[in-house]
Amino acid sequence: MTAQITLTINGTSHRVEPGISVAAALARCGITSTRISVTGMARAPLCGMGICQECRVTINGHAHQLACQTLCSNDMTILTGNFA
Repeated sequence: MTAQITLTINGTSHRVEPGISVAAALARCGITSTRISVTGMARAPLCGMGICQECRVTINGHAHQLACQTLCSNDMTILTGNFA
């Protein structure tokens, strides 16, 4: 059995495998949108390498973090655009 870490995503506790990106953890937990565009449209990770910046979320109170480039750590708090 693989050890897991605990994340809080939009106020709900989730358990994921260590070493995955925040973007992967969001997808694994069924969260399909990372932010809301200025026109009110839901956005999600697109390029997977930080260029498009569609995956921006708030991590531990720090806004505009790239979910695709950030590895999950235990007790991390993540807010997507719907909650940030």
